[in-house]
Amino acid sequence: MILIKYLVPEVFLSLSIFSLLMIGVFVKNSFNLIYKLSIFLIFLLILIILNTDGETIKIFEESFVSDHFSLFAKLLILISSFFILIISKQYIVDIKNNKFEYPIIVLLSILGMFFMVSSNDLILFYLGLELQSLSLYILASMDRDNLKSSEAGIKYFVLSALSSGLLLYGCSLLYGFTGSTNFEVIASNTADSTIGIIFAMVFILVGLAFKVSAVPFHMWTPDVYEGSPTSVTSFFSVVPKIAGIVIFIRFMYLPFQEILDQWRYILVFISIASMILGAVAAIGQNNIKRLIAYSSIGHIGYAIAGMTPGTENGFKSTLIYISIYAVMNIGAFACIFLMKRNGKYIEDIQELSGASRNHPLMSLSLLIILFSLAGIPPMAGFFAKFYVFMAVVESGMFTLAAIGLVTTVVSAFYYIRIIKIMYFDDPKKPFEQLKDFGIYGSLIVSCIFLISFFLYPSILNEIISNISIF
Repeated sequence: MILIKYLVPEVFLSLSIFSLLMIGVFVKNSFNLIYKLSIFLIFLLILIILNTDGETIKIFEESFVSDHFSLFAKLLILISSFFILIISKQYIVDIKNNKFEYPIIVLLSILGMFFMVSSNDLILFYLGLELQSLSLYILASMDRDNLKSSEAGIKYFVLSALSSGLLLYGCSLLYGFTGSTNFEVIASNTADSTIGIIFAMVFILVGLAFKVSAVPFHMWTPDVYEGSPTSVTSFFSVVPKIAGIVIFIRFMYLPFQEILDQWRYILVFISIASMILGAVAAIGQNNIKRLIAYSSIGHIGYAIAGMTPGTENGFKSTLIYISIYAVMNIGAFACIFLMKRNGKYIEDIQELSGASRNHPLMSLSLLIILFSLAGIPPMAGFFAKFYVFMAVVESGMFTLAAIGLVTTVVSAFYYIRIIKIMYFDDPKKPFEQLKDFGIYGSLIVSCIFLISFFLYPSILNEIISNISIF
């Protein structure tokens, strides 16, 4: 019983998933009930984690760790999932994809992420990663009557399976050269870094880079984002990214902390390549989901830049960045769910032409979100980039900071292009007026956060510092 209290979120979530499955099997037309129960369960989990003692405890032969860092990550995952489920329900019903399995699979992927971010062992980490990945394969191809969705699911499955194989090979190499799967034992055995350990690190970094869609392992992202149902794309663009970045930090800080000089330059390359491709490739996109895909690649580049110094400030800046990124993307997808005309959801950016005259609230909200994504002050996105660049500059990595600033300016073009289309082009037929409190409520919360962040820009920094992650 003493151990169970540190596993309350995982045990509660597991039992909830089993219970919801039973309800789905024995209750006809149970989608609405299970969807509402899933949102309520996520809310309860948020309360459970907020009331969990943050002391560092390692259980099960030190393979599972409960600490401030993992609790913060779980809280961020749950809050993001809560809002994404709220904003996407009407869309799921409209495309007739309202199967009771959908919210249950989302909860299963969250359970996998929980084990990932609490892992202190290669085996538990990989089990959590695969539970998350298997759930995401199903979600990507959930709309079986849609050819694009099926194609997206197959592409993601094949490429993700390849990356998982490479990552597993890296884990087996690491075990072979260090004699342990425990992160801390591995760290103590990597001080005299051998070629084998460096090879293992490279394979693991390849697998992790794929999971967060960092260049050059990003090839699946635009097609999967475009082909998957928008409800799934919104989940893909936020929640797995949080878990991926958190496990990135845990790997860099624990097993590979003694070989900082070896992995730093790999991350520098991945960061620069992601920022450049995210800035350039999105310019010619007309599908808003593909644009967000390339945008997310660029943002992951900035988040990884914060990790490159290998310092406490750097890791904290990355956590701040990914937190603000989650808020921005939730707001962006809330606007996309409002783009509905004649019973169909619109994805073409040109269809936003003159939207400010017919939909002033949506247009103003999207303007705020796009300014924040572009990093224009005084929006929260500016401070996210500011903290990352400060950590990079403090470590003397001026070239990386300069490239980051240049790509920020370039990427601003395609964000401002959307604003120009909304506010200065001739209006088209207006979108349907959706009466969805969840979408509008989430949009308002997102915009208020992004606008008011400058009043107290150090709030996230203080929260992360106070919880003593490192």
